[in-house]
Amino acid sequence: MAIPSGVPVRYDCRRMDRVADPFMAEAIALAVENARSGRGGPFAALVVRDSVVIARAVNLVTSANDPTAHAEVLAIREACRILRDFRLTGCELYATCEPCPMCLGAIYWARPDRVLFAATSRDAADAGFDDHAIYGEIARPAERRVIPFVRHMRAEALAAFRAWRERTDRRTY
Repeated sequence: MAIPSGVPVRYDCRRMDRVADPFMAEAIALAVENARSGRGGPFAALVVRDSVVIARAVNLVTSANDPTAHAEVLAIREACRILRDFRLTGCELYATCEPCPMCLGAIYWARPDRVLFAATSRDAADAGFDDHAIYGEIARPAERRVIPFVRHMRAEALAAFRAWRERTDRRTY
């Protein structure tokens, strides 16, 4: 679950006035607190527009039993809900770590103006969060992936795309 903007968040921010970027400092403080609390992984994200935090979230994968509950995804969902738009045009995403492949996909679909991240994917791998295998799987043909991907009923599924193309009021994304 995302942490709603405007809701007080308890963490030690005594050093924030001595850092160059208070938004990243806030995200890092949230990630540290989340790791210490045991609610999820050591990751947090903020969505900021016009120097205002629109949404903030922490990783809740283990407490929510949801492998998609990454901080970036939750922050994007909350920001889009608040802004009532599926695009984050005019926004910046602050992530405490270089986004994983899933989060990277969500970021590209949300289209923020830019992403700022602190730790690298190598830093995450050193802590036990290694996404390199997923990147390798993406590059493989579907039939050669570790988890079998079997094309099934393609012709029937194309009906959904035909229905989409027939709509004159569709909102392209």
